[in-house]
Parts: sequence; structure tokens; C-alpha cells
Amino acid sequence: MTDATAHTSRPDRLRVLVYSDDASTRQKVVLALGKRPHPDLPELEYVEVATAPVVIREMDAGGIDLAVLDGEAVPAGGMGIAKQLKDELDECPPILVLTGRPDDAWLASWSRAEAAVPHPLDPIRLSEAVIALLRTRLSA
Repeated sequence: MTDATAHTSRPDRLRVLVYSDDASTRQKVVLALGKRPHPDLPELEYVEVATAPVVIREMDAGGIDLAVLDGEAVPAGGMGIAKQLKDELDECPPILVLTGRPDDAWLASWSRAEAAVPHPLDPIRLSEAVIALLRTRLSA
């Protein structure tokens, strides 16, 4: 299924890429969102990624509905990756960046991410942002 046809009908599953070099950060995101963050949304399927080259490969392959990128990841931070993806992909899905602190939201704007949530992760704030982005994605 290509990205262009992925959303012509309501999917039974949404694929969420979660990038961080820290496995515990990826786990916190997955646990905060769960299988279905809202009853109106399909179940989530997670693609956990620990390196920037794999993020690029997965995003190039298509089929990702949302990317959650850790801005604090090393050696490649999520904000730089977000900017690269927005510049290079014709059909880039929405991106949420996890920032080091609330004051870093302007950096997420620079990266062209649609949303930002600061560390430490607040599960409610993260879920609200993800739900809003996925609803927008489904209605597009």
C-alpha cells in the first residue's frame, strides 16, 4: 500500500515510528500511548527505532502515520531528523518532537514538527498531542 492510498479508507491500524537512542524513552512513549489512545482511533502499531539511518529508511519506505522523534537523542537529535524529513519527503507524515525542556518548543518549530512535548514525558500531554495529529492525518 502506498502512502497515497493508505488513507482512502479508515485503516484498522496506525503505524507510529518512535525514535530514541534510549530504549527507556521509547518504552515510556509506547506505554503512555498504549494500543489505542482514543476510542475513535484505530489501534496503534509501533515501529521502535534507535538510529537515525533506520528512521530515514523507515520513513522513505512509507506507511508511517506519525513519527515521534526524541530531540535529545544522540548522536542525531530528533529535531534535525525532523527538518531533514520535512525537506526531503514529498508526503511526510506528522512529526512530534520530544524536547529537552518546554522552552525548546521554538526549536521544534524550526524543525517543522507539527507538535512538541517536553521531557519528562507527561502521558496526558503526549496522548493529547498524538490524538490531535492522528485525527488530522486521518481526515486528510
